[in-house]
Formats: sequence, structure tokens, C-alpha cells
Amino acid sequence: MTRDEFLHRFFLHNAPIVQRPTPKRLRPAAVLIPLWERDGELHVILTLRSAKLRHHANQISFPGGRQEPADKNLYETALREAHEEIGLDPGDVELVGQLQDYPVISNFMVRPYVAFVNPSAPLKAQEREVAEIFTVPMHHVMQQREHFVYRLQRFLYDQVYFIPYQHRNIWGATAGILRELADHLYPEHRPLFRSLN
Repeated sequence: MTRDEFLHRFFLHNAPIVQRPTPKRLRPAAVLIPLWERDGELHVILTLRSAKLRHHANQISFPGGRQEPADKNLYETALREAHEEIGLDPGDVELVGQLQDYPVISNFMVRPYVAFVNPSAPLKAQEREVAEIFTVPMHHVMQQREHFVYRLQRFLYDQVYFIPYQHRNIWGATAGILRELADHLYPEHRPLFRSLN
């Protein structure tokens, strides 16, 4: 998938509205979905979180985190966190749009921002929070028929997505947000997935 193809599909369709509980008292947070075009193909930048973290240790995630009092808005939160976690300069980020807010079990309401990035310097992991930075081709994570779903009864949502890639397993909120992006780009494939139960 190229940048132009992504933009065409992103603005061609209205974003799907996902019905889910919206509990009060969730703290605001934001993540950046950084899309990097290399050799004519878009890749999404992801991180492997440190094993030492209190929440979501060893999980694959987008750069992001809680809103701080000094942040003017949630987009600024996403930019600040991406700069802190992977060394991405805010000047190298071009905002495309945002997805629906996504609640997570650590009591945050996460706003995902989709953006193109063109890093002017090598990305560098913040050792305290990030164990590794890696990329996944967009064409892989956008294939709904390759997404696995485990259905369960939970407070915030009734299913968990899993997106395997090579030796990694993207799951939880990160996979759920990628799934919602895929459903936005390819609404005709929304019913496609592989059930785990």
C-alpha cells in the first residue's frame, strides 16, 4: 500500500462507529499510528514495551501515553510521547486524521492519531519504556481475513484481536485499533476474521 492509496481509501469512507461501553472516569491518553513510506510501501512503526513496565509490559504498542497537564491537546500528547519513546521529531510528523477513542483496561481512554512520518534522524528507543522499535508492512496488518478474534465477556469489549506477524503477536488494544483502521479503509471486508473460539 502506498501513501496515495492510503489517503484515497482513508478519505473515501466514513469512519465506522463502533458501539461499546463508555465508562466515566477514564483518564485521557493518546497514541500515534506512525506510517512510514519506504521503497514505495507504507509501514507502521510499532514498539515492544519494556518488561520492566507496570502496565502492558512486553506488549506491542504504538508510541503514546497519558495526557500531561502541560499538553495543550491530545495530539500534542501523542507527539510528545512519540518523541520521548522513539525519538521521533514532531516536525517530521504529518497528521492525517484520528480514529474513534479506544478504552483500555488500564483505565485510559486512548485517542489514536494517524500520521505520515519521515524521520530526519534514526529512531532511538527510550530504554526505560521501549525494548525495541520495529516496522510492519501496512498491507499485512490491513488484511482482515488474517486477523484472529477471541470472543469473551469483558467490561469494555466482547472480543480481542490478534494479528500475527513473523515471530510476533500483535494483540489487545494495538490490534483492536489496527482492526478499526482496517475496517475504515476496507469496509467491504469488515465481516472477515478467523475465530479462535
